[in-house]
Amino acid sequence: MLDTPKGLRLHIGIFGRRNSGKSTLMNALIGQSVSIVSDQPGTTTDPVEKTFELSPLGAVVFIDTAGLDDEGVLGEMRVKKTREVLERVDLGIVVVGAEGLGSFETDLIATLREKGTPFVVVFNKSDLVTPAPDAVQAFKRDGLEVVTISAAQLSGIGAVKEALFRQAPEGGIEDARLIGDLIGPGDMVVLVVPIDLGAPKGRLILPQVQTMRDILDSDAVSMIVKERELSNALEQLKNKPKLVVCDSQVVLKVAADTPPDVRMTTFSILMSRFKGDMLKLAEGAGAISRLQPGDRVLIAETCSHHSLADDIGRVKIPRWLRQFAGGNLEVDVRAGKDFPEDLTPYALVVQCGGCTATRKQMLVRQYRAERQGVPMTNYGMAISVVQGVLDRTLECFPAAQQAYRRAAAGEKA
Repeated sequence: MLDTPKGLRLHIGIFGRRNSGKSTLMNALIGQSVSIVSDQPGTTTDPVEKTFELSPLGAVVFIDTAGLDDEGVLGEMRVKKTREVLERVDLGIVVVGAEGLGSFETDLIATLREKGTPFVVVFNKSDLVTPAPDAVQAFKRDGLEVVTISAAQLSGIGAVKEALFRQAPEGGIEDARLIGDLIGPGDMVVLVVPIDLGAPKGRLILPQVQTMRDILDSDAVSMIVKERELSNALEQLKNKPKLVVCDSQVVLKVAADTPPDVRMTTFSILMSRFKGDMLKLAEGAGAISRLQPGDRVLIAETCSHHSLADDIGRVKIPRWLRQFAGGNLEVDVRAGKDFPEDLTPYALVVQCGGCTATRKQMLVRQYRAERQGVPMTNYGMAISVVQGVLDRTLECFPAAQQAYRRAAAGEKA
């Protein structure tokens, strides 16, 4: 509760060949021995993540990766994990070791540029070898940040940090708003928070906590109730609330209990624009009306958790979608960072709210689905569709509402 959530931190990936000094550099940057360091190539196998407060960037996550030149069957698997990290970082560090600049580094730089990910080139091991002046100057002429260091001797680490500051994306994810642009100072917001097995005793789920914080930052006022207390709470208010926000699982009851002239939405729908492209997710929701028995649906979670007896993603949403489609659907569930490269077998992807993911990670998933022609929506929108209230819960977002209506009618954007 006191820490910046991992999904809101700037993610910085460290990439390069085996034995280029990636792990040594990560340890030097954070001042701790987090990654194992050895002269044996291939010491880092799986990505190693470490949260850190890097002044003046603030809260970041450093990710140390396996070498891009790893070999063998296991090596190929490690390289695949490294390339997955490339898709979700906000900032990259390309580490060039004693071997000098080669095809691995140039291909990596090309990939980062293609993805629009800013990066810094770090020539490491300056205590052993001097980087080719022509290569350094060529990078600088090309407008790239280039730093020469010796991570083992802690030489040049400050320069790396400064380069990261300069290359960090402007207007980071921490500046995004969940609800603040929908309300003003003094406005009343009613939050409907059911307490179930998904919220352990003494805790609330992250989107609820983040929404409360954004309300406070907006100098607005919040009232928090459970779903069965909403009607009574609204009757006791002297003035109507500006907005009602509820958990998607109780959206049907909340829609019925909220007066038509009071706007309402769900926490998950707020997350759809905070962590992704809301318009595209609304378009994806329109595809639910075209689901047919026998279609294949992917349920994608970004966190890993024990499946509950009536789990929202693994039990409830599949059941509601089958009822809506009027027959059986083949439903696959993927959790954590496991997201298929090939989405073409699916008629629909239903993504969770992504509270533990970065915005970039969510956008990459959306981009992959769009590129393959597969509609994608999120939990909150899907639930509102099958409950028949998505048009109501998107009233706060007219553009998304229109995108959903067009897609549901079979019209192209």
